[in-house]
Amino acid sequence: MLDYMLFPEQRQALIKDRLMKHGRVQCILLAKELKVSEHTIRRDLQELALSGICKRVYGGAVSQTPVSEDFSHRISQNEHSKQRLAQATIPLLTHNRCLFIDSGSTNLAIAQMIPADITLTVVTNSPDIAQIVMRIANKQVILIGGQINSCTGGATGITALQQLNTIFIDQCILGGCALDVDEGLTAFNYEDSEFKRALIQRSAQVMVALTSPKIPTVANYQVARCQDIDTLIIEHDLAEDKIQPFCECINTIIRAK
Repeated sequence: MLDYMLFPEQRQALIKDRLMKHGRVQCILLAKELKVSEHTIRRDLQELALSGICKRVYGGAVSQTPVSEDFSHRISQNEHSKQRLAQATIPLLTHNRCLFIDSGSTNLAIAQMIPADITLTVVTNSPDIAQIVMRIANKQVILIGGQINSCTGGATGITALQQLNTIFIDQCILGGCALDVDEGLTAFNYEDSEFKRALIQRSAQVMVALTSPKIPTVANYQVARCQDIDTLIIEHDLAEDKIQPFCECINTIIRAK
């Protein structure tokens, strides 16, 4: 039997494998399994965190989602997954409501599928989303302005926040970079996370559609607790052990077909 106390490389390789499979690890459980001290495990997690493999959280670590590329590059990534998420999100939209569509490539796919026969006022901070929705019948479009962030594809500065604070939103399709049951929804850009937090405060219903690699992972800045999300839309093949912890803190979880 391998003595993990004597072979730190093998020990860290096992931890990376657990992070890849389950998204998070706990110090106390790893220490018992590998027959090493919790201090040794915390040191391993610190080294893995410095390598960008994970982020340290209380009691363990969570997988770190890769830093997002610019919005223009993300549009063509995981297209089929985003389309399936969009198809699952569209039936949730309600007639004669004010709908906010946050910036993001998955949300862009949702905007592209909005049917012409539903009457909506669509508010967005994304010029790309606004342009798409303007082509669809029965849609009033309001574009939140300001400087556009090339990474997020949306306006997120003080001008956008000031405009947002004058609008009452019935339904919000919120974007996010990562989701973890304890750390909640997180984002890589500080201004973007600040805008999203304000958006939640203005919204009666919050929906989030995420591709599988984002669950469970953590980015740099907290956006929302899981309890702040009313509906989570996920891919159909996301492992049950990854989604089960969210069932206790998110009211509705929908698997895209």
